[in-house]
Amino acid sequence: MKDTIYLDHAATTPMAKEVIDVMTQALNENYGNASSIHQVGKKNRVLIDYARQTMAKSIGAQTTEIVITSGGTESDNTAILKTAEHFESRGKHIITTNVEHPAVLNPMKYLETKGFDITYLPVDESGRITVEQVKEAVRPDTILVSVMYGNNEVGSIMPVKEIGQYLNNLDQEIVFHTDAVQAYGAIDLDVEDLNVDLLSVSAHKMNGPKGIGFLYVREGLNLPSLLLGGEQENKHRAGTENVPAILAFQKAIELHQENLKDNYNHLLNLKQTFIELLDESGVEFSVNGSLEHSLPHVLSLCIPSMRSDMLLIQMDLRGVALSAGSACTAGTLEPSHVLTAMFSEDAVEIDHTLRFSFGTQTTVDEIKRTVDILKEVTEK
Repeated sequence: MKDTIYLDHAATTPMAKEVIDVMTQALNENYGNASSIHQVGKKNRVLIDYARQTMAKSIGAQTTEIVITSGGTESDNTAILKTAEHFESRGKHIITTNVEHPAVLNPMKYLETKGFDITYLPVDESGRITVEQVKEAVRPDTILVSVMYGNNEVGSIMPVKEIGQYLNNLDQEIVFHTDAVQAYGAIDLDVEDLNVDLLSVSAHKMNGPKGIGFLYVREGLNLPSLLLGGEQENKHRAGTENVPAILAFQKAIELHQENLKDNYNHLLNLKQTFIELLDESGVEFSVNGSLEHSLPHVLSLCIPSMRSDMLLIQMDLRGVALSAGSACTAGTLEPSHVLTAMFSEDAVEIDHTLRFSFGTQTTVDEIKRTVDILKEVTEK
């Protein structure tokens, strides 16, 4: 695996060495239950409190507004299902987009079976919606708007800040949730600036461990727990705290926050270099999504000369790890719901698209080698 060029960081990232060290030490030393009253447990309670401070500071929130979860899926499910349950008496209308992650779309489909009316806003060919679409969709019975910050397949960034400002100035109270799983760690996020009420985050997208994340819940928005059991997380999330993963996540956050600007510039440079080199190579391609409004580490390309499944296999055989879309849907035979939302069902992009996603440890040399391999494969 050492020779593999890994360009699938949007699916998951390798854990940083410092993060692994913290988690390994915690697995050995921090075995106590943080809810226990003895010293072994209380020590971990203090460490969790410090980790929560780190999480809160990273998005400009208060520590009391952070609910530690098992990751992005649980955070999204909690935000959507529990908001719907909590505010059902005020209305049963919810607004989202048709390019959300399955962790958002599937809870929406579930709520439809419970009598909720879901408006799925269509995106344009750049994979974005407009504030005007949200304005037109809002009704007196609207209780929730859920719009992702940056798309995991094509990288397009939604106008979350503008939507937040609009909803914040309305006379009616509408909860605003954003799935920031793909953006967190790559872009500076501030919940006050964005005017969001709920924000979902996952550790494994930014060199942390899998199975851990958090949900920002604005103070005063007291959502019931999705999981029924103990009273952990101040009664917001039942389940014994995963201390080693929490401490490892904290370390990953610290590393990214210390280098946020440099990481952003590095990722953006990789993306721009890739496009420039591919353009010079003579390989026919087009970019899916917006380059002007996009995540720095995600690049979706349509390469019409080969089907994406065949291209993936050939690239993999030559040591380049890529995907054709979201890892959550890549194992199915269904076409990408993001691409079909952006283009017509018979468009060439549907089955001729690859997603290249970069990480902080990705090098310019790896980008050059990937372009050379891609040229070799497509010419054959």
